[in-house]
Amino acid sequence: MSLPALHNTGVLYRRILSQFPQDISLAFAYGSGVFKQHGTSQGQMEKNMLDFVFAVDDPVTWHTMNLLQNRKHYSILKLLGPTMISSIQNEHGASVYYNTLVPVDGRIIKYGVISTESLIDDLMHWKTLYVAGRLHKPVKMLVQGENGKLRAALVANLKSAVTASFLMLPESFTEEDLFLQIAGLSYAGDFRMLIGEDKSKVANIVNDNIQHFRILYSNILRDCPQVVCKPQQGKLEVDKSPEGQFIQLMALPRTLQQKITKLVDPPGKNRDVEEILLQVAQDPDCGAVVQQGVWKSVSYSSKKLIKMWKGWRRKPSVSQMS
Repeated sequence: MSLPALHNTGVLYRRILSQFPQDISLAFAYGSGVFKQHGTSQGQMEKNMLDFVFAVDDPVTWHTMNLLQNRKHYSILKLLGPTMISSIQNEHGASVYYNTLVPVDGRIIKYGVISTESLIDDLMHWKTLYVAGRLHKPVKMLVQGENGKLRAALVANLKSAVTASFLMLPESFTEEDLFLQIAGLSYAGDFRMLIGEDKSKVANIVNDNIQHFRILYSNILRDCPQVVCKPQQGKLEVDKSPEGQFIQLMALPRTLQQKITKLVDPPGKNRDVEEILLQVAQDPDCGAVVQQGVWKSVSYSSKKLIKMWKGWRRKPSVSQMS
């Protein structure tokens, strides 16, 4: 099973990518400059910043080459050299280094660099849910190499988004309800949604992009044994029995399971994860517990990013919020 990609990348994207070192295992564009959002005209879209993420196998080598090609993209941190830039990328925030407000081919772009290893870790375990959360929503895939482990992790991330959403939704829900829940996962607990971001942002992302969400999730929903699609009613129904919820809880990413167990297990008891999740599965408030676990995961990552942003606010290229 391969991750559905949006084809027809366009001349603009190819031109932009050609200006960077080509040793990229995955590249995608995302955000309001790429996908139409409710209330945004085509003209406004063309003025919005284009957002990119590049996954690279060897960040030190990639930054070395990019400093030679695009030194002006970097803040004063360029004086520290590629090894230090890569260290900052790997050890701070969400393991992403951003260069932002970069003029390229008549557009303003922002691009984040993450190691392939860190990306796979986030996709599989939701360690920060930062790039993994971006990939819950439609993106324009520009480069996708033959790394089998990365391809599997991309699909696993989508399955995890569906599973977590099932647990937080009622027994019966619409396709739009599901996509709204999925799109909102990476915003739960995000400080940006409390200090100025448009509160209707999630709905704006979903409303004009339902077909893109269908492309992304149709195979997963079709192959999932725990959901029944009822097209005549326009509804989906998911197994809300304790047994069904336990299966879903056991399929969640490791970091989210850990957050849930910490919420439920009193200090000092140290019960195993399976025992605790079995208890949660039987709780009428199971969905709320999962939601709080997601909130904790995103909140932790968000706090790390804002702390780093405050420390580097005069150096805007380091893991800027996007």
